[in-house]
Amino acid sequence: MTKEQNIKILIVEDEVIIAEYIAELLQDEHFSNIKIAKNKEIALTEMTSFLPDIILMDINLKGVNSGIELSKVKNKNATVIFITGQHDFALMSEALKTNPDAYLTKPIKKVDVLAAIRLAMQKKQSKNFQFKDGYDLVTLEFFDIRFVVADGNYVNIHTTSKKYTIRQSLLAIAESLPSDIFKQSHRSYIVNKIKVERITPNSVIINGTEIPLSRSYAKHFK
Repeated sequence: MTKEQNIKILIVEDEVIIAEYIAELLQDEHFSNIKIAKNKEIALTEMTSFLPDIILMDINLKGVNSGIELSKVKNKNATVIFITGQHDFALMSEALKTNPDAYLTKPIKKVDVLAAIRLAMQKKQSKNFQFKDGYDLVTLEFFDIRFVVADGNYVNIHTTSKKYTIRQSLLAIAESLPSDIFKQSHRSYIVNKIKVERITPNSVIINGTEIPLSRSYAKHFK
């Protein structure tokens, strides 16, 4: 399965012709996991059930700035690309305060849509860690990961909310995580340095959990 097939895109646009045009051009580029919401109510439902990775959000839904309000209550991991009319400068200034990943102006151009989507995907990959958990694709923000432990042919990923067990080597996990944030403390442990509460001569403490610190890796924590 390609990255394009994995990525979930929600188009929030009350002009059906524009929404369908965007969906078709994305499908032509092999994005297949796409949904359309034509109003605020449907968008709210899709954000909690579909859990999009990227939201293409019209600022002016039914002539009001509902898109800006929706962007503030989006599902946690979604990134937003605003869609606006060419003369909505005041609204665009307000929308930019919500830190969207990009914005598009009407009339919509294919090259602009694809560039914005690729940029959003690149940004997501730069701060997220993805893996398969059974049939599900799990996306974790780096900040949510506390530490990773090798367990035979598996690794246990301990996050702020739960533990995931996946069939991968610790080395493969280490190569997927940014080395400036995640450091090995032991041959069987990788820890998120941001989460370390205390360091002792033989351990690091994360959320009350004592994790072994080997002499050969201690330099990472000085």
